[in-house]
Amino acid sequence: MRTFNVTGLCVPDKHYMADISGKLAKIREMIDRGDYFTINRARQYGKSTTLLLLARALAKEHTCISLSFVGIGTTIFASSASFCQRFLLHISKALESADEDFAAQWEDATVTDFDLLGYHIDKLCNGRKIILMIDEVDKASGNEAFLHFLGMLRSKYLAKQAGAANAFHSVVLAGVYDIRNIKQKMISEGAYTPADMEHKLYNSPWNIAADFKVDMSFNPAEIATMLKNMKQTITQAWISRSLLTRYTALQADIRSWYRGSANALIRSPKKAGRSMASRKL
Repeated sequence: MRTFNVTGLCVPDKHYMADISGKLAKIREMIDRGDYFTINRARQYGKSTTLLLLARALAKEHTCISLSFVGIGTTIFASSASFCQRFLLHISKALESADEDFAAQWEDATVTDFDLLGYHIDKLCNGRKIILMIDEVDKASGNEAFLHFLGMLRSKYLAKQAGAANAFHSVVLAGVYDIRNIKQKMISEGAYTPADMEHKLYNSPWNIAADFKVDMSFNPAEIATMLKNMKQTITQAWISRSLLTRYTALQADIRSWYRGSANALIRSPKKAGRSMASRKL
């Protein structure tokens, strides 16, 4: 039986959920256009659940890579080589169940910097529409390696737009904060020092991101679908319990009748036979 869930990921088969198909359709339009964007909303706005539902829908037509930075640790950000290798490993694991051969192609020990990572992505995206979705990107927002990763994605996006390279068809990042301001945030906190030739404030590595304008809050019509599903579940449960009660009572009647008839047969076979033949259940 499904339950209400207000923490973490909501799963349609386990939890009562509002119908957000309208929201998903709008986000799907952005993905189909090839947009790179961030879903940045406060916690418990359904970002992770939205990514789950999107991944399920997109998997029917495209290669969809769903990653999360939850529990990813800190060693991945120790160096460019560490990030590139772990990133490719996570992609390989994410694709393993859908396409084991293609998943294996992502792991490459020679990819030790972001330039090589870009070439590797170029090669594997050739002839494929691959959507990359990363949840909880805030976990990486204070690390310089992630800043360079965003810069690589930006570079590949611009090259793809110019027809000079292959890249992910669409990239969707989800988190609480706007990733477009990550560089300025890191500079102000002393976590990143720009090179002399680099613009110190406004050269965001994610300035190619499309504006995300989909309203993630539930409207009354969406909430009504959740309540309707709950009502149907409760009604079905009541009917099931009612039928079970009647079935149990019928079984008891049959057992009682059988015991009485058997005893009568022992005492008077002829009389019991006539009684059994005339009795109606």
